Amino acid sequence: MSDLLNARLKILIVQTLRLKDVKPEEILDHEPLFGTSRFDLDSIDALELVLRLEKEFGIKIGSSEESRQALATVATLADFIRGRQPGRDA
Repeated sequence: MSDLLNARLKILIVQTLRLKDVKPEEILDHEPLFGTSRFDLDSIDALELVLRLEKEFGIKIGSSEESRQALATVATLADFIRGRQPGRDA
């Protein structure tokens, strides 16, 4: 079941990456965002998304490995953000 942070992340992903043919509610929580995903995203998209997430949530995504793990799915991204913001609601 989706929650508010997941919904917010889906909107942010669609807006930041200008996904014209994708509606936020069509993105599944556990659907891969990169690699073999239907979104056809590349490393430049990942960088844009990381920069937006860092600004939006005040988090830091340090390495490419950390980025790869955090950006795997909406669910992993939400978990990553929650882990960096103890006590804060999205």
